[in-house]
Amino acid sequence: MPRRLPPLNALKAFEAAARHLSFTRAAEELFVTQAAISHQIKALEEFLGIKLFRRRNRTLLLTEEGQSYFLDIKDIFGAIADATDKLVARSAKGSLTVTLQPSFAIQWLVPRLVRFSERHPEIDVRIKAVDMDEGSLSDDVDVAIYYGRGSWPGLRSYKLHTEYLMPVCSPLLLASGRPLRQPADLAWHTLLHDGSRRDWHNWLKEVGIDLPNVNQGPIFSHSSMVIQAAVHGQGVALGHSVLSQPEIEAGRLVCPFEQVLVSKNAYYLVSQEAQAEQGKIAAFRDWMLELVEQEEQLRRQRLAPLGPETV
Repeated sequence: MPRRLPPLNALKAFEAAARHLSFTRAAEELFVTQAAISHQIKALEEFLGIKLFRRRNRTLLLTEEGQSYFLDIKDIFGAIADATDKLVARSAKGSLTVTLQPSFAIQWLVPRLVRFSERHPEIDVRIKAVDMDEGSLSDDVDVAIYYGRGSWPGLRSYKLHTEYLMPVCSPLLLASGRPLRQPADLAWHTLLHDGSRRDWHNWLKEVGIDLPNVNQGPIFSHSSMVIQAAVHGQGVALGHSVLSQPEIEAGRLVCPFEQVLVSKNAYYLVSQEAQAEQGKIAAFRDWMLELVEQEEQLRRQRLAPLGPETV
């Protein structure tokens, strides 16, 4: 037969009152009223059939039975507190599985991941590249990086970067002899497309020109591919700022024009709402947000968006 245990709330009230020898201080600790403590103690005494406290000259004292019971209960509550501390500490360690699109992994996260490992050597990060954002996380995934508007049911999301679209090309292309001094000069070059031709249409509309070659040029399924095509001088890409920046900083890509376009979409770090404050997840999130903020400050100094979000 299952053992009959006393109510947990009554035990908490008894342990606090016995430790302080005061119903008032126990009530303050547990954020309840003194009357509630008194009610819980009375319920526990009725359950046990034993008197636990007695009053003498306005002083609260434990009975002999109450003193013996308190010593046992104190050890049990101490063990529970220790077990809880160990569990919380363990949640901040171990492995952390992150899913994200290959392009973001290759261009942004992987080159920076060593910094997280240096700060949190106790956490082993496992990177899992996926082509599509499912909008929900499986049980074996702790964190995901999604690209979108920031709203996914059941998930807590944190915006990472404000996304810009900007023409990028290899410095070799600028030296090829074909002009590329103003947007209209794009007519002399191959346009490289990321997933579809929509982005180039939107950018050209925003700068107020129409090109005959906007519906021409190769289309790449992954952003990292279109960036690499631009690096190798195959044409001019409309690159995502976050993914293009490493190649720009390395001198492999340049921005021939100042005009950029702010996107409605952005990269977001997401996790299950119920697990968002788990130690290892919170550590990874805080590290990413701190790093992104540093990079955003630098980017805001360099870029002046064309206008309202239009992509």
